Amino acid sequence: MSYITDRRDRWPVALLCRTLGVSESGYYKFLRSKSKPDKHANLLAQIYELIQEDEENANYGVRRIYDYLRLNQDYHGSLRTIYRICKENNLMIRMKHKPNGITKADTEAQKSENLIKQDFTAEAPNQKWLTDITEIPCKDGKLYLAPIFDCYDGSIRGFRMDDNMRADLCVEAFQNACRDDRAEGMILHSDRGTQFTSQLFRNVLKKANAIQSMSGTGRCYDNARMESFFATLKKEKLYKVDTKSMPRTEVKTIVYRYIHYYNRRRIYSTNDGYPPLVYRGLFYDNQQLAA
Repeated sequence: MSYITDRRDRWPVALLCRTLGVSESGYYKFLRSKSKPDKHANLLAQIYELIQEDEENANYGVRRIYDYLRLNQDYHGSLRTIYRICKENNLMIRMKHKPNGITKADTEAQKSENLIKQDFTAEAPNQKWLTDITEIPCKDGKLYLAPIFDCYDGSIRGFRMDDNMRADLCVEAFQNACRDDRAEGMILHSDRGTQFTSQLFRNVLKKANAIQSMSGTGRCYDNARMESFFATLKKEKLYKVDTKSMPRTEVKTIVYRYIHYYNRRRIYSTNDGYPPLVYRGLFYDNQQLAA
């Protein structure tokens, strides 16, 4: 159609339409539609505003964009409409990498049973926690991250990073998580890595009255939500920067900032769209109102 528009000053529209096999009525209908404002222009502007609000928001998929518009812009339309707008404007994101587990099972140590059994729901904070270790390649060697994940709201309650993955890494991550809420009595689920079966780690759990739960050997889905966090961290941040060319200190800062963003500002679909700590705050606010 633009071919005709560009040449209609030199040639009759009827002749150009016949040459291209296009009806004149169809061409003029196209011109009329172009002159009308796009009914989704305002929605698209709101989506761009969301994406530009924080550099991490460029990772938002259709579902999170939809939740943001529903919660913050009083949007009452369908998810399908947002999907179509994102697709037409090249705002779709795709998963490119899959994280691999790195902990090794201890075949000798006494194991705990799997109490979670792939049920990652929780009715209140600090009931079910998950943990694991992931590695990040850096210029001066590997960096290991051990976070503590709360199934209630998806928040990272505490974490620790170091240049090794000895038991101390996991112990300090757990202690940091407990310090925030003075939490105790939770189920703490992990794989069967030697760090988690160590007596040092179990002693720390005992002090917090925590009940240990462990995945079955070779069953990554038993800790799926923890793996999902690692996938999110890597897809949305670490795979987009060249960590192999950065020193550990710089990569640590990137991870710190991302977890702060993840906890406080990132739209979280399973929390009705609320960021983890916002959703957590609503729980405690409702408790106070009910008291």
